[in-house]
Amino acid sequence: MRFLPTDEQADFARTLRSLLGSAQVPAAVRAWADGERGPGLALRSRLAGTGLFALAAPESYEGAGLLPLELALGFVELGRAGVPGPVVESAAVSVLLSELGDEALAKRFLPGLVAGGAWATLTLPGGSPYALDADAAEHCFTVSAAAELRLAAPASGEALRSTDPARRLSRPAADGGELLAAGPAVARAAGAAGRWARLLTAAQCLGTGEALLERTVGYVKQRTQFGAPIGSFQAVKHRLADTLLALEFARPLVWAAALSLSPGDVAAAKLRCGEAAYRAALTALQLHGAVGYTEELDLSLWLRKARPLRDAWGTPSQCRAEVLRSVTPG
Repeated sequence: MRFLPTDEQADFARTLRSLLGSAQVPAAVRAWADGERGPGLALRSRLAGTGLFALAAPESYEGAGLLPLELALGFVELGRAGVPGPVVESAAVSVLLSELGDEALAKRFLPGLVAGGAWATLTLPGGSPYALDADAAEHCFTVSAAAELRLAAPASGEALRSTDPARRLSRPAADGGELLAAGPAVARAAGAAGRWARLLTAAQCLGTGEALLERTVGYVKQRTQFGAPIGSFQAVKHRLADTLLALEFARPLVWAAALSLSPGDVAAAKLRCGEAAYRAALTALQLHGAVGYTEELDLSLWLRKARPLRDAWGTPSQCRAEVLRSVTPG
């Protein structure tokens, strides 16, 4: 069994990394946190041009097919670059509409999501009650515990800031908005969308951890103490090695989860990637010293993402419980 990305998949990831590397993403993140959406929306258009958003929609609705492995590879790069906006939620909405089987709803929303002309945000039963960036999304979908799919007002509710200033949270009205569908089909589609959202958040965590580790390695090679780079100190090497191992052991869990999309595999990937990213953030903060606390340093953009991403679409305790359910007989 080949458990590595194909040449085509690797080329796609490299294309995204190159695009994002030249897109001044840190400036777009800071603008997004200040409520200025222009740079973030321009970045969305450029990402749509690569076909990234088409990977979560069927070909019949202008997508490329539901391709979780390719999409996860792409979301690692989004996490590495720190791309702002409800990227996970938009992809999850595309999956929900694709799995729902309602042609009218799919035709109404999917083409805009695939083309990058619209953001969507989403809340699901058992997840966070807060919708991410609802004030910037064109569509705000909610699924209730009674399996009702509604389209709420995009900016309904008071926006709250999270630990990451670029993540704004809103609580949609529980029973407000347009009723789009209801019943068992909604429950099944919501379950699929939730698994994709958890998988893609795990991929974002992996990319975030990689970015933090890369910047920290670069810093310890430059910072000197007692006449030598601190990266030459054994204790620093051990800390960086532990961080690298955590990320590398998490990586294959993402690919396994993308291949199976089983609840247990997806939860395991989210658990390990979330914890690895958080460890990378702690390592980066410790080894950068006091400069690591400054908002002016781009490092802060990733430091402040690690904890919210670790808890988004499945806290560590929720993921552990899901893994246990998947391995417990009966």
